[in-house]
Amino acid sequence: MKNKSLIALAASLASGLMLTFGTPSAAIAAEDATNIVVGADTTFPPFETETNGEVTGFDIDMIKAIAKAENMTLTLKTLPFNGIIPSLQAGSIDAAVAGITIKSSRMQNVDFSDAYYKSGLSILVKKDSDIKGFDDLKGHVVATKKATSSVDYLTDHNFSSDYIKQFQSIDAAYQALETGGADAVIFDNPVNIDFKTKHPNVKTVGPLLTGEYYGVAVSKKRPELVAKLNDGLAKIKENGEYKKLFDKYFGGDLSGAVEGVEKPASVAVKD
Repeated sequence: MKNKSLIALAASLASGLMLTFGTPSAAIAAEDATNIVVGADTTFPPFETETNGEVTGFDIDMIKAIAKAENMTLTLKTLPFNGIIPSLQAGSIDAAVAGITIKSSRMQNVDFSDAYYKSGLSILVKKDSDIKGFDDLKGHVVATKKATSSVDYLTDHNFSSDYIKQFQSIDAAYQALETGGADAVIFDNPVNIDFKTKHPNVKTVGPLLTGEYYGVAVSKKRPELVAKLNDGLAKIKENGEYKKLFDKYFGGDLSGAVEGVEKPASVAVKD
């Protein structure tokens, strides 16, 4: 009887050990599947901005809506734009939203969701400026944000580094323009337009310099997230939440809306 009791106890303990070692890993897997840490650079209005500790913007509302549609919980982590790709590579964040242009060079280091915004670079100058387009910028100081496609565009077009002022935030670049520290700003058109609507002393000139698309950047350590983000994006397009974001942040201007599905490989800027 005693031996039977011992055998039963041993079996119970063995079962318990299986639960102890099996259950946590299953729980961790479930947790990894439903909780994501999303990085955001908050110096990119109207896509991301931070006021009194609250992070808001088109990208923020969009990623929250996608997470909700896919039953994922989301933790935001703010960081500088030039720290986003390294953080994704290190796995300290799972995904990132920051108006990130889908580029072939970036795709070597991170994955991307389907494109969610159609953008391009434009030139912003003071209202009384004689600059009418890119060709007029020679010999003038151009301000922009570090580690962005605008820097790539300038260097690819042999623009002298002596005339490029790079700032940690686009707000600092705009301040340089307003105070005379720069003659122009080259940056993402929707952000330039947003600044122009709030500052009547500036204007955009010339045609868009590029056509490019934004995507949610995803750590290659979390490849399964790409499908979930794409599914969530499709759902908010279908239920109308996606369009409402354009009403809220762009006054209903749908010029940047992506109709249908644009895969990263087909829209990536080649560099």
